[in-house]
Amino acid sequence: MNQLTCRAELELTHLHEYLHLIVDRLASFESSVDQQPDGVGFTFPFGSAFLGTPPDALVMELAANDVDGLQRVRELITVAVQLYAKREEPKIVWKGDLAGEHKLVTFRKMRVVRSQSITPHMQRVRLGGDNLERFQLFGGMHVRMFFPTPENPEPVWPVAGPDGLQHWPDAARKPQARVYTIRHLDVEAGFMDVDMVVHGEHGGENGIGSCWAQTAAPGDEVGLIGPLGRPVREADWYVMGCDETGLPAVSRILETLPANTRGVAFIEIADAAEQQAINHPDGFDVHWIHRDGVRAGEHPELVARLKQIVWPENVLTFGFFAGEGEQARELRDYWRKDLSYGREKAIIAGYWRRGVAGVMAG
Repeated sequence: MNQLTCRAELELTHLHEYLHLIVDRLASFESSVDQQPDGVGFTFPFGSAFLGTPPDALVMELAANDVDGLQRVRELITVAVQLYAKREEPKIVWKGDLAGEHKLVTFRKMRVVRSQSITPHMQRVRLGGDNLERFQLFGGMHVRMFFPTPENPEPVWPVAGPDGLQHWPDAARKPQARVYTIRHLDVEAGFMDVDMVVHGEHGGENGIGSCWAQTAAPGDEVGLIGPLGRPVREADWYVMGCDETGLPAVSRILETLPANTRGVAFIEIADAAEQQAINHPDGFDVHWIHRDGVRAGEHPELVARLKQIVWPENVLTFGFFAGEGEQARELRDYWRKDLSYGREKAIIAGYWRRGVAGVMAG
């Protein structure tokens, strides 16, 4: 079988200052890393990449067995380079397979099938669409959703730019975007469920996605790109923590773990009415923390209890946290600095920040 390949070159005079950051990020996507005298090789489950490092330059050579795999590798490399080489303003133009392709492989236009309340502040929206196979690949659990709004009721959908990422043909009609977790996915039936936090009446504290969820009706259209996110690594024992925004992700992880998996999860919610039934292995302890009037992001118990956990030795372990940004920062400092657990040991994600409309989970 002939492999698909692509290539791009950049002048990066400061590459030596941040190449290790690019390598560390890419390694967290289940990649083996091969440090060589003239560059760094990466082998992913879905493809490979070699980053050649001649003086003041970066040469990127990618390969995969299929379109989805090549697009995934290209996406990971592009985002990593753009993130850490930002001050050098890299303009990546890929040559080879997929070059010049305007159809964005990662994009799907979806239609609302139904919308139902799971708890007083959690709405589950079922979205139907075609060719959803790629959303079960790569271990990514999230999608970036693009919403129509009263100000932009007929948004333009993205196409592929020269760098392989999303490009907007009409910037004035670019839709608002938020990132959500795929709660359930049924490829054969052609649908996915997305759980969205809402806040009481339409408007007020609600974000773009929450407002849309409360009025979504069968047949409404929404765009999405995915899957996104680092994969949760296989382990024998896990420690997890989240608030409402991370609850769909933790729920999905718990419900898909092998039956013999052990661990502990702490889930912070507004009150008892927000609890959900979650299937999980018998060896997993799930604890609910009720704020009972304390504002979201200000209750100290979630992070405190996660920091009290003693991780077992001599077994594969992994940590996962998804919640408010300052809480994520505090826990990241503890896991990374105090316990010396790197990306291969834990995912710590700030889905939102107090007083700021975030792109994650609304």
